[in-house]
Amino acid sequence: MMRHALQRMLLAVPVLFGVLLIGFLLMQVVPTDPATVRAGPQATQEVVAAIRAELGLDEPIWKQFGLYVWRLLQGDLGVSIINNVPVSQELGNTIGPTLELMLAALVWSIPLGIALGTVAAYFRGSFLDRVVMAVSVAGVSVPVFFLGLLLIWLVGFQWQLLPFTGRAGPLWTMDGLKAIILPAITLGGVFVGPVARMTRTAVVDALQAEHVRTARAKGLAEGAVVRRHALRNALIPVVTLIGLQIGFLLGGAVVTETIFSWPGVGRLAVGAILSSDFPMAQGTIIVLSAGFIIINLVVDLLYGALDPRVRA
Repeated sequence: MMRHALQRMLLAVPVLFGVLLIGFLLMQVVPTDPATVRAGPQATQEVVAAIRAELGLDEPIWKQFGLYVWRLLQGDLGVSIINNVPVSQELGNTIGPTLELMLAALVWSIPLGIALGTVAAYFRGSFLDRVVMAVSVAGVSVPVFFLGLLLIWLVGFQWQLLPFTGRAGPLWTMDGLKAIILPAITLGGVFVGPVARMTRTAVVDALQAEHVRTARAKGLAEGAVVRRHALRNALIPVVTLIGLQIGFLLGGAVVTETIFSWPGVGRLAVGAILSSDFPMAQGTIIVLSAGFIIINLVVDLLYGALDPRVRA
């Protein structure tokens, strides 16, 4: 198991390097000059040139990238052009709320999706099966921003049941719990459908397997047959989908945090891009990309835990 984990970690290194290179090059093709942004519209050419030299923007691109990677290896993500605050400090303040939001979205959407998919598979072809699949398709089709705006208008504005702007506190406080409900429903709502559909397909196949028929022939209770023998063997493709969808949740978190003014990494990334704060934008890209890589690494390790053949 340890060897399998080390192999996956080594494979993640070139991926992260590619992300760093692409993110750096994307910042280079943006027409806005970071030195001009920092100096302000009234600055003279001499001041702009001095700031470019201070930021190292007058060096060749290959040297800029080398210095950028060297600073990253030392833990230096740079300083924000707009507010002159270390990027690592801003990211440290926003990673917590983003993780809270993702956790709150996953803690209800994954169990619900697996439960709905299992029920639909067990009652395959019934009215309940068609209802679950219809709800799943609707969940996949609804964009994140539409669901968020709908919840804001109905639950937050019309009915005034829950707050819909900002983060009122940590997740373990009552105010923080109320504030995170609507963003968590918005972010997790588009997660239930894919998980339910994949679970249904996998469980339908597992229920037709030989070992499931053998378990039934031995007289095991139907619930135990479904949970222990069918669902467990059907979890590998479901875990695959969950891992990919959790990665896409990082993109959905950008939209959700912007809609609900949630102080997370996604909202920070949007603000940095709109204000041409290149160091901050690059820092958020690194964090989001590293999160995606870590999620896929965890999924690979779960493969080995669920199916020892994957470690071979």
